[in-house]
Amino acid sequence: MTDPNAVLYESRDRVAVITINRPAKANALNADVAEGLVAAWRRFNAGEDRVAVVTGAGEKAFSGGADLDAPPELRRFMPGVGIAVEKPVIAAVSGWCVGGACVLVQMCDLCIASETARFSYPEAKLGFTGGLITALATRIPHKVAMEFILMGEPMTAERAYQIGFVNKVVPAGQHLAEAEEWARRLAGMSPLVLATLKRFVGRTLPKGPSEQAGIAMAEIEAVWGSEDYREGLAAFKAKRTPDFPGR
Repeated sequence: MTDPNAVLYESRDRVAVITINRPAKANALNADVAEGLVAAWRRFNAGEDRVAVVTGAGEKAFSGGADLDAPPELRRFMPGVGIAVEKPVIAAVSGWCVGGACVLVQMCDLCIASETARFSYPEAKLGFTGGLITALATRIPHKVAMEFILMGEPMTAERAYQIGFVNKVVPAGQHLAEAEEWARRLAGMSPLVLATLKRFVGRTLPKGPSEQAGIAMAEIEAVWGSEDYREGLAAFKAKRTPDFPGR
């Protein structure tokens, strides 16, 4: 990682505030952001924080999407795809939210948006796709999802609220404070119940091909990076019986 501050993690009252921190680049998603988000989700999973708020530094952009000079593999840092996250996650969006950043919001459980928020998915105009956005059709009305995905036209915060992509629209500059307030309320509820409900909803929602593939690859890569894998190789080379630790 060349920029260890590309993603910031701060704990506040059992709430993790996770910030994409590249404001000079419109918080564009690159390898450093990808690694930072993976580390943040792992820290969130393992720690005492009960709810996460993910946001972007500054007011101009939640994220301008993939850094086209060095685009990351989106699936790796998407909660629920590249890494399982059973605790609630709230997106706090201000300004532009483009491409892969829309996928990140899609994979969050809740979204608070500033009235300045603008959502855009321009992949069809740019000539490439990873396909994860297609799961949007399981979360908002089909034809609205198709319009957003295929046409690539910006969508206002109010429109996003009307179709159910956003839970609440607040005045400019208040999105993070409102998201943290929602998070604190959730943090006072039963973690076991919240995790169970989130897990059940995850099983209820249909998953598209890219989402299914991303989940499968994450599980396979976990095996490849496991102690069992290393022990199996070492035992094979040493011509001995392996002693698998199961992790």
